[in-house]
Formats: sequence, structure tokens, C-alpha cells
Amino acid sequence: MRDEAFTLIGRNPVLEAFRAGKTIDHLFVQDGLREGPISTILREAKKHDTTVDFVKRSRLEEIAGGESHQGVIAYLASFRYYTVEEILDYAGERGEEPFVFILDGIEDPHNLGAMIRTANLCGAHGVIIRERRAVGLTGTVAKSSAGALNYTRVAKVTNIGNTIDALKQRGLWFVCADMEGETMYRLNLRGAIGLVVGSEGEGVSRLVREKCDMRAAIPMRGDIDSLNASVACGVLAYEILRQRHYE
Repeated sequence: MRDEAFTLIGRNPVLEAFRAGKTIDHLFVQDGLREGPISTILREAKKHDTTVDFVKRSRLEEIAGGESHQGVIAYLASFRYYTVEEILDYAGERGEEPFVFILDGIEDPHNLGAMIRTANLCGAHGVIIRERRAVGLTGTVAKSSAGALNYTRVAKVTNIGNTIDALKQRGLWFVCADMEGETMYRLNLRGAIGLVVGSEGEGVSRLVREKCDMRAAIPMRGDIDSLNASVACGVLAYEILRQRHYE
């Protein structure tokens, strides 16, 4: 389901948005179209470091819902993105050791919104999301966050693994959600920390998981063996909150 207020359909609306300085989160272009107005749009996308996906016409028609798309559709970001440095600066301003969420490929906007809401409520200083193959800051995300997106710093990065490496140089440790990991109650989750949560279907990717210092499993006693990604994120986040402030 697309967000009407944050979806631009057709060449002129997309091009005008770039020229007006709007933040375009994601650009979809029909396979094989690179000439004329499309080439101008692609130049603007490159200039603004916009994620571009070349897709089949049928995919564009599905997103457009019957409107004439002229081979191009864009998603506007509903809120501006912060930088990772701004997230760390915010922790410093509060006199606290950094606590960040790193979300590895979350595709469901409702889950992302719920995670941003949790980040705000548990005192995290920001959320870092992946640029490609992941949802950005859409209207649905904003609505699902129940207003938390107005107060929560969200950064978008091209490479989660490189970001983790850079943050390790700044003194952060990383724990990822992993069903095969150590029970979360047995881990020391204090100090400067990043909580890494993976996609709804695949979890944390192998390369990202290998960069984490700890793997946390949530104990379960039911008949099924997994939680929704945003619920798992909340459970782990509140264990971090408990250890940081209530022990």
C-alpha cells in the first residue's frame, strides 16, 4: 500500500520535487528507460544520492494504482534524515553513553514506525537504517511511530557493516538479535551500545552478525519460536534500558 501524500507519479512531479530541494527517499524507473526527461531525472538522483531501482513496468503499474506513471515513480521522505554524527552528538549533549538502534533491512513501514516509537520511549539516541532494500521515512512510518518520529533522530547509511566498524572506533559495542545467541539476561548490555535487529524474514545478515560483539536470544516458552521484528526489538531494548538505568 502506497502513501498518497508521499508518492510522486510521473516525470514532471518527480523532476520538480528534485528542483525544489525535496528529499526523495526512493526512485523507481522502468527498465530500459534512460533517455530524454528520464536521463535528467537520473542525473538529479545521482546528484542527491537518491536510491534508484530499475523495475519492470508491471511493478510501476502496481505502485501507481492505475495512474499514468510515464516510467517513473518516487517516494518522498516525510521527515529529514540526520547523520550518524548528529546522533552521537545528541548523546553527548545529554551526558549519556550512546545507545542506538541499527536496523538491518526492515521492509515493513509499520515495523519501522513501531521500532522508532520504542527507540524514543526507551531512551535510545537514534535509529540507523539501511539505504537499499529497506523502507525509508514514509507517511505510514510516521503514523505507526505515534508521533515519535518528530523526536527521534533517524540516519540512513549505505553500508551497515562499515557503520558498525566506524562506531566501534567511537567506543560502542554491538549486540544483535539472534535466536542461536546467549540468553539476553546473561549478557552485559551496559555502556555505549548498539542494538542490531534484522529484517522480518531473514533476520540480521551474516556479514553484519559477524561484526557484532554479542548475540542475544529472547527466552521463549510457547509453541512457536519467533517474534515479530518490532516486538523482538522492544524486548531487547527494554533489557538494555533496565541494565543501563535500573541496576
